[in-house]
Formats: sequence, structure tokens, C-alpha cells
Amino acid sequence: MNPLSAGDPLRLGPYRLLGTLGAGGMGKVYFGRDNAGRTAAVKVLHPELSHDLHLAQRFVREAVTAQAVTSNGVARVLGAQLEGGRPWIAAEFLAGPTLEEAIAAYGPLDEAGLRVLATALARTLQDIHAAGLVHRDLKPSNVVLTSAGPRVIDFGIARPEHGLTLTTTGQIPVTPGYGAPEQVLGQRVGPAADVFSLGALLAYAASGIRAYDGPHVAGVQYQVVHGDPDLRHVPDGIRALLLPCLAKDPAHRPLPAQMVQAFAPPRRADRIWRTGPLAEEIRRREESAASLASTLARTDGAAPTRRRLLVSLAGGGTALGVAGAGAWWFLRDPAPPKKPVIPAAAERPVAAVLKRDEELTPLWGPVTGADSRTPAPLPVRDVVVFGSTDGGLAAHRVTDGKQKWTAPEALASAGFLTAADRLVLAADAEGSLSAFIASTGEQVWSVPVSVGNLLASDGRAVYVMTEEGQLQAVVATTGKVLWSVPTPVRTSRAEPPAAAAAKGRLVLFPSDGNVIALDTATGKAVWDLDDQGTSAVTPAVIGDKVFLGGKTLTSRLLADGKELWSVPAESREWGPPAVRGNEMYAVDYDLHRLRTDDGKEEWNLYMGGRHDAALPPVVQGGTVWIAESGDDGLIAANTRSGEEVFEYSKMGFGPYVYSGDGNRVFVAHAGSVSALPVRP
Repeated sequence: MNPLSAGDPLRLGPYRLLGTLGAGGMGKVYFGRDNAGRTAAVKVLHPELSHDLHLAQRFVREAVTAQAVTSNGVARVLGAQLEGGRPWIAAEFLAGPTLEEAIAAYGPLDEAGLRVLATALARTLQDIHAAGLVHRDLKPSNVVLTSAGPRVIDFGIARPEHGLTLTTTGQIPVTPGYGAPEQVLGQRVGPAADVFSLGALLAYAASGIRAYDGPHVAGVQYQVVHGDPDLRHVPDGIRALLLPCLAKDPAHRPLPAQMVQAFAPPRRADRIWRTGPLAEEIRRREESAASLASTLARTDGAAPTRRRLLVSLAGGGTALGVAGAGAWWFLRDPAPPKKPVIPAAAERPVAAVLKRDEELTPLWGPVTGADSRTPAPLPVRDVVVFGSTDGGLAAHRVTDGKQKWTAPEALASAGFLTAADRLVLAADAEGSLSAFIASTGEQVWSVPVSVGNLLASDGRAVYVMTEEGQLQAVVATTGKVLWSVPTPVRTSRAEPPAAAAAKGRLVLFPSDGNVIALDTATGKAVWDLDDQGTSAVTPAVIGDKVFLGGKTLTSRLLADGKELWSVPAESREWGPPAVRGNEMYAVDYDLHRLRTDDGKEEWNLYMGGRHDAALPPVVQGGTVWIAESGDDGLIAANTRSGEEVFEYSKMGFGPYVYSGDGNRVFVAHAGSVSALPVRP
């Protein structure tokens, strides 16, 4: 917030103006306080625009439409002067973050929190529609989170249900990716358009990824009208509820009242606004705003000085939501530097499979400069990332092996992960954690958290073990530390636990075999399993189940660890499993294919123990790949019959590390990396 300047009014109606919150093309927004001590955000048209009939009408409409809604879910209009003199609107002062800011800082909401948000916003839409209005611009930046729940703001383009679009040729009618298909096409818009927008908003809140996204507005709008939403990272139970909301035909979308029933949250789930990191941030901002108002009110009649404003804000920034303002402001001075925009995930190029009798010839490679002593190559849509021989990272195109970018400052040996196929996360030699845009290598953020090892990522956060023995959750998009707890398993930098994260759980499998699952929202232990093995074995997760190797090959519910089935090891402990649909591939002394639903074996391929037990099989196309011991090479088997179909080896010493995606198997060995094709 800035102090008042020459030409700014000192009072508008009953409100004494204490500072400037923001300014735009239409006007300014001031921080005001009335004689009773109540604060407000007061919006006023620029003097030179007061006589513009179109803008004045829109300004009046903001106040009239917002005042017409009786709901606890909207930012209330406290007063307005719309005739005579300079028009102004005073709106409720909302100190919390917008939903957009909250998801960026703290990651997607868990399912319970998402249901609480959905029901609250659906009830608010009921109230808006009961007033005969359609909001028409519901999006994450137009929802402010408070300790009493979410509030909808910005009625600047709200219209009666019978109203047509407000835009003229060449204007963008809605925020790309949130406006309904009928809005994009300029057709008549009714309450069902708000349901579509709410569905897109909830998809973002559940995953941190927009349901419709892309580098160009026209492409995003085309997807809204003709394409399918990207809901891959939305929890299964929520995805089924969102799909009807995003129906192309307005008649096929549910009513807000039906959404309230469908999204009914579990008992006491509304504690999301009172406990946890997000609630603490909301409370901190509200307390800061109250302190700010009190401090400014104690000044004399003159405008507060810049120094006084800055001192009052020393505790941190506060976000203000203003009905009709269509924006929120950080009370910081100066404004923070602009950060790189994280683009949508790139397209995944899929390679053609070999013909039935075609010989195995690499698609490309060997490309030199790969270190097979670091983790396996990491495919991220259009690039494959691997540890380089200089100790850093290199990313090459999956289609032809050409280098795309490098990060020589990264420390590949500490591990590297992807978050939602948009970012690559890695540490450096000093322990700082950094995020790079996967397709370009541009660094988005870097934070000093003393990283020892990167363990897992669920798209929302990355989980790391620090040099001091702490386990930390770090928001993938911002680098903000969500929580930090003492590492709950016996471990070291040389022997970190194997890990997997998904659906609100972080499963750690340390070298002593004592498995533990943590709540990813808090870092607290939820369930454990003692003496599962004698080495760290990477878990596999699909849907609501986690599959563990070790002394038994077992399927368990991810939420609570309940055992669904178990197959004991015989002559050798089970290695890490690989799962695809209802297929599971795992190795003890031999390679086995089992069903994930009941653990029944479908075939086995004799290996005689001549395999690398530390690496999970890789399944691509109609082939499953495993590494032989030492530097002997790879073997590929037919997924349907278990018959061996390929052997691959190359000159040189050292292990083979490998991964797969898009009908390609990426293999690093003896200083180089290659891409291999697969059979159908």
C-alpha cells in the first residue's frame, strides 16, 4: 500500500482514506475507515472518466449487482455514491489470499478441503442465481479465502440471467480456461455457465493445474469448446464429480444445489479454514490487516507517511479482495519481481512400435555425457533428463536425442524429480533446491533448504531429506516449505529411503524395512509396517493402492495401510514392482506377472537371480524390461506371454539404469544414453 498523494481525496462519504491499495485503467482503490472503526476498500472512478457514460454505467452495475445478492459467500458492498459528484463504491475489506495465490503457495487442496470449498462456492452460486444474476467470471483470482470460508468477488461483468455478452468484436469475453463454451462462442449465458466456471476452478484447486491450458488464448478457448479437460492429477473421487460440471452442453451440467449434495464434505472438514498452514496464513493476514487499520487510525488528520505505512507492514503482506474491483493487492512496497510463468505440460510425443519381426535398433543414441551412477533417466513429456558426467543435469529431446538444455549447477547424485510433468526439481552442491521448467530449463525458483536427497513428488509438493535429518515438504511451484519434521525412519544421505507420494500420502521404505506412511498435508504418521524387508524398495502407487516389495509382495490401501493381498518371497526378496492397469511385474528370483486386484500370478520368466534387484521393471508397449546383474545388459519380455523377445547390451563398464515413456525405453550405461523402441 502507498500513502495518499497530491490530488487524492481525504474522505469519500463516511470513509476517511488512509492509503492507496491499487490503481487501474478505470480508477483507484483506497483503504478507508469510518468513524466506527470499520475498514473498507473504497473504489472510485478516475476524474476524467466520470463523464464516460459506458464506464459510469458499468461502475454503477458493479454496485447494484453486488448489493442485490444476499449471501455470506460474497464480499458485501457497504455503501456507494452513484449520482452527483465522483462515484465511489465501498466494499468489505477481505484480508485473506485469493484461491489462486493459496494454491500457488501451498499446493492443491486435499479431497476433504476441496469438498468444503466446492460446497461453499456452490451455495454462493445458489444465492447469486436466486438474485437473478449470473456472475460470468468465476475463477481462482476472484475467490478470496477468509477464516469464515471463501468469498466471491468482482461483479464487474455480472448480468441478469437474460443478459447477453457485454463484449464487442475483438475483446476477450472471459478469462481463458474458465469461461463456458457458450461464453466463448458469444451465445446467451445462463446460470449453467457459472457451474462450468466452478468446475474449472475446482479442477485447478484439486491439482494445481488448469483443466484447459496452453501458450495461446485461441488454443485454450478452442479446447474449452471442442477438447477434453485435463483432469489427470485430480483425485478419482473428485474427477467423477467435475466431469458433468464441464459438459459442453449447458443442459447437461448439474445445478448448484446438486453440487452441494454431491460434494458433501466429511464431518469437521471445514477446519481447513481454522487449522493448518493455509489457515495460519489467513489468520496472519487478517491480524496484520487489523493491526494496520489500528495503526493508521491513530495518526493525525494528515495522510500517513510512507515510513509509517512501511513500519506498519513489517509483519508481512496482506491481500485485499474488493467486490467489483476484480483484483487483489499485496500490501508491499515495492512490488515483488515478476516470476517466470510455469507453462502447461508439453505434448507427449509417442514413438511408433516395431513390427512383429523387426530387429531391435536404437531410435537414437548413444549420446555421450550421461552418468549411469546417478538415478535413471527421467522422461518428462518432450524431454528426457539425466545426470551428466560433469555432475549436473542435461535434458535431450525424446524424439531425436538432441540437447534441449543443461543445468550444470545441479547435483544429479542427490536425485531429480518431476512435478506434474511441468517442472524438474533438483538440488545443487550447496543444498539449495531449484525448480526448472521442464521444456526449456528456465529456472523458476531456488531456495536454500540444505537438501541431502530428493525423495518423491506428487505434483503438488516435493519431499526432501535435509542434511540436518529433517524431512520437508516444499511446494513445487513456489519453493515454500509447507512443513518440516524429524525424519521418521533410519536413514543417511548414502542410504536414503525409497519413497512414493500420491493421494495425500508419502510412503517411505528405508533400508531397515520399517515402512511408514505420512499425511502429506502435515507430515504426521498415518500407518506403518515393520520388518517388510532388508533393503530400501521403491513403492508403486496406482489409484488408491500402494504395492510393496521385500519379504512379501503386498497390496495395501494407501489411505490406512490395510492389507488387500500378500505373496511371500521364496528364495529371494521381492524387488520393486511396476504397475500398469491390472498388470503388475516384479522380480524375486524370476520375473513374474501378477494381477493387481488379487495378486494371482499369470506367468513367470526364469531369470535365475541374474538381475539387478534395485531397479523396478519398465513396461512400455507390449514389452517389460529388466536389467541383468552388473554390466550384462537388458532383457525384454512379451507382456502377454512372458516370452523373452529382446536382449540389449553395449560395450563398456558400469550399471544400466533405465526408464520408459511414450513407447520408448531410455537406457544410460558407460557414459552415454540411448532410446530403444518397443513392440506392440
